[in-house]
Amino acid sequence: MNRLRLALLVVALVLLADQIIKFWVKLTFFYGESRRITDWFYLYFIENEGMAFGLTLGGHTGKLALTLFRLLAVAVLSWYLLRLIRRKAAQGLVVSLSLILAGALGNIVDSVFYGRIFSESTADRLAVLFPEGGGYAPLLHGRVVDYLYFPLFEGFLPQWVPIWGGDYFIFFRPIFNIADASITTGVLLIVLFQRRFFPPEKAAGAAQPTRQTAQ
Repeated sequence: MNRLRLALLVVALVLLADQIIKFWVKLTFFYGESRRITDWFYLYFIENEGMAFGLTLGGHTGKLALTLFRLLAVAVLSWYLLRLIRRKAAQGLVVSLSLILAGALGNIVDSVFYGRIFSESTADRLAVLFPEGGGYAPLLHGRVVDYLYFPLFEGFLPQWVPIWGGDYFIFFRPIFNIADASITTGVLLIVLFQRRFFPPEKAAGAAQPTRQTAQ
């Protein structure tokens, strides 16, 4: 497949899946509501003001700075991805960067628009799309919707564990979304296959054959 089409397909599929699920969760879950899928997988609706996996950057100024930084990062990443496509980079690298770009775009949509198009989600009131009187926050100040929760292990740590022995422990505690997972997957692919994606260049003249002069 053409590299540009491949990149556009990856970005479109991830972004569409991420936004469809976020809209569904936002409109049908009360804030903090948890729905069990299996013992180790829940849909758990929370929103965060900041970065991936619930990390935050405090205050309205911090929120605005983070959103603007995301927009700048997406612009730079898009430029770099197009440059790699023109240079016919490895398809795996194109897919990896497309996953990172798609994830960044997915969370940017929340940050830029969700505050304007949704009402507030609370523990006893569902959000409304395009509410009368406007949304819960100004443009660029929306909160990111998270919903994937995987408590793979839950219990008390053995007493012999240093520092945390005997404490109650949950793994994996962070709640995230498809956009976060897409970014993480893209980064991991680049780390795992960096030698394939970025082969070392041969030293100039290292492989030049020596021409023998006939005697």
